[in-house]
Amino acid sequence: MSPDEERAARMALGMLVEPGSRELGILVRSVGAQEALVRVIGGFGISTGLAGAVQARMRKAGVDGDADVAATLAGRMGEFAERLGARIVTAADEEWPPALDDLVRASRPGNILRRDTDPPMCLWLRGPLRLGETLERSVAVVGARAVTGYGAFVASEFGYGLAECGWTVVSGGALGVDVTAHRGALAGGGATVAVLACGIDKAYPAANAAALEQIGVEGLLLTEWPPGTQPHKTRFLTRNRVIAGATRGTVMVEAGSRSGARSTLGYARLLQRSAMVVPGPINSPMSVGCHIELRQPGTVLVTRVEEIVEEVGSVGELATPIQGAGRPEDTLDPLQARILDAVRPRRATTAEQIAATAGVSGRDARRNLPLLEELGFVVSAPDGYRLSNVPRAAIGEEGER
Repeated sequence: MSPDEERAARMALGMLVEPGSRELGILVRSVGAQEALVRVIGGFGISTGLAGAVQARMRKAGVDGDADVAATLAGRMGEFAERLGARIVTAADEEWPPALDDLVRASRPGNILRRDTDPPMCLWLRGPLRLGETLERSVAVVGARAVTGYGAFVASEFGYGLAECGWTVVSGGALGVDVTAHRGALAGGGATVAVLACGIDKAYPAANAAALEQIGVEGLLLTEWPPGTQPHKTRFLTRNRVIAGATRGTVMVEAGSRSGARSTLGYARLLQRSAMVVPGPINSPMSVGCHIELRQPGTVLVTRVEEIVEEVGSVGELATPIQGAGRPEDTLDPLQARILDAVRPRRATTAEQIAATAGVSGRDARRNLPLLEELGFVVSAPDGYRLSNVPRAAIGEEGER
């Protein structure tokens, strides 16, 4: 079978069978796309459910009984794509992202929600970026639609920061966390990919139409469904496997207990991608899902872009540890700090008394107290030493000078 025939067969299968079909995926891997198309059209060697679904799609498309269904559907899809300013990519094309092939490992036959998780037959794209290259360094940022101010701030900061670091931000184009992360990436001058659960010609949700149009001009819009397809609830869950599979890791910013974002994180775990979660207030309903996921083994807590990059990046891309503000006494060695702790604030005491309180020798106290005085930590008096009245912050500034 030539690459063109393989491509046409995959395009036709993408129109005739709902994305993710495990049965179709197994068939294509065993006999090839062209033979699989012959079998699903003829209804032999496949389940009655798949055969019936294909026949219904063929009748709707008006190709029932067509002598060459693949050529007819592929030609029609090409015309759709040209009219919409889109293009179609299959596994037979160089632009195909190899990471999506890992979806064969995500299926869980006993779980109805995780049974049909196979790689897409074809993808509809709109935007100037090359898909495979764009997804090589990519992170999914997902979360609640009913985002709080806290979640919106985090999603925007993460989107912007990841873009600045040269990472592609992938999300679902939905309200809330998704679109906020997309906008953050665009504002940061980076790449972003919106994975849709409807046709490439549908701006869903309508409230995000302007943002989706901007992504289609500067980034990439991506979907498995042909033009005209409406978004359904189950299609969002199917779409989530692509978001997780296409990226190196998934960050969940905010999520309720039943949030669809949790399914994306679940796919990330199944595919051995990094599963990252942002903690939130323990009394916030929009962080309940996050805290449930944080209790799962292997989940990584992240609060900064640097921590995300450390998790999904190359060896050596480490986040700088968070440290508290420096204090003047941090420059002291352990012995000096111990002696300083024994000096009283208002009443002067002798070096020997300070040594006894600190549990050090009189010799160590007598040697270090003049140095502590020179640094401004203590002042001397006729009857010993007491703490300086100068504020510690000011002491630090004087010590540096």
